[in-house]
Amino acid sequence: MTRRTSLFSGHPSELIGRRVANYLVESEVGRGGMAVVFRARDLRLDRTVALKLLAPELARNDTFRQRFTHESQVAAAIDHPHIVPVFDAGETDGVLYIAMRYVSGSDLRHLLDERGALALPDAIRIAAQVASALDAAHEHGLVHRDVKPGNILIAEGTDSDHPEHVYLTDFGLTKKSLSLTGFTSVGQFVGTLDYVAPEQISGRPVDGRCDVYGLACVVHETVTGRPPFQRDDDMALLWAHQYDEPPPPSTVRPGLPAAVDAVFARALAKSPDDRHDTCLAFVAELRAATAPPAVAPTAGPEADRAAGRTVTDSRRPPHWAGPVFHD
Repeated sequence: MTRRTSLFSGHPSELIGRRVANYLVESEVGRGGMAVVFRARDLRLDRTVALKLLAPELARNDTFRQRFTHESQVAAAIDHPHIVPVFDAGETDGVLYIAMRYVSGSDLRHLLDERGALALPDAIRIAAQVASALDAAHEHGLVHRDVKPGNILIAEGTDSDHPEHVYLTDFGLTKKSLSLTGFTSVGQFVGTLDYVAPEQISGRPVDGRCDVYGLACVVHETVTGRPPFQRDDDMALLWAHQYDEPPPPSTVRPGLPAAVDAVFARALAKSPDDRHDTCLAFVAELRAATAPPAVAPTAGPEADRAAGRTVTDSRRPPHWAGPVFHD
């Protein structure tokens, strides 16, 4: 009996120019600890896709393979403008794959690396689109668990009022598939340490409020230039997420309204019960905290009208009836 050779028997770059399932691999666009993403050509429909190939050891785990198939189907059923559509998922030559829409553009990680902290209107506009995607996934029973700048794709928008269109990706590999405790069978932590919720670290059950925490960490970085916790090693960082209070953002970025501190303190609460119930609720509160204060009318007719007082025209007497002549 001939043993089947995995596609990943060599370096992933060796796949360029090869056919994987119904896709012709064209170039590598990114990689992580568990997967490599390629730009590929869908040979059936003649379109460009993003093809993610998972590490071979994941395909050898029957439980993971079943969950991956199920959750890919659920992700494909979500029709939302800010979630990267899933076209196809399956297994070929011992490797699990998922084909998604190819988004031309960059991601938030590259944007932050190039520009640093973003202007508040830009940060909130991006956050609102991500929050909308996350809440939609939660309504379908999916928790992302790995909200990070690298999973937030930024494409060109439609006009000056919508300068970018944001997509959240990696829903075809929700982290519930990897384990119920927060760690994979191959010893990798599920989630990126800068943005991981305390309950993920401790292995407690998670729900959508886990993503509220992750989104708050990402937005903290977009408005201050750094995530809420920075430590010298991974263990210290995990400890900080579980036990340390994050610094108020207004102390990190001078000029931020002090009201944002309470918003982030709530979204980054150690207990999910103390956080916002939804991601959009967090963004709405943040938007309100950063809105310029209403300007009260100055003294004059407008102020009188605002106060409900009778206004008369100062250019003529109150009971003016016509010109007055004097001898």
